[in-house]
Amino acid sequence: MTETAALPGFAGRTYLFQVDNGAAFRNAYSADGTRLRWEGLGESAGQWEDVALHVALVAPQVYFVSWTEQSGITVSHVMDLAKLTVRAFWTYEGEGGRVGELHTGTLEPVL
Repeated sequence: MTETAALPGFAGRTYLFQVDNGAAFRNAYSADGTRLRWEGLGESAGQWEDVALHVALVAPQVYFVSWTEQSGITVSHVMDLAKLTVRAFWTYEGEGGRVGELHTGTLEPVL
């Protein structure tokens, strides 16, 4: 984690992440905020991974979070915990080379 010694606001929390393209994920963050276990829901059910996070505080309650998955997909989120919104960018290898997608989404805390 590349943030100051304070724990990020999402540390130890779990969120339902609904993406504008219909995808949905259950994102569970480790207690120290350095790892994420994401689980696909709906069409992505059964897919999951535990990944190491790179984290930076952008503004109060706004975090830049990124990771690389085993498949080579890179994911970057700007998470606004006050508004419970996410701006997401991910890249993956396509037929003609690397493909990037920009998405928006919402977070719902899971109790």
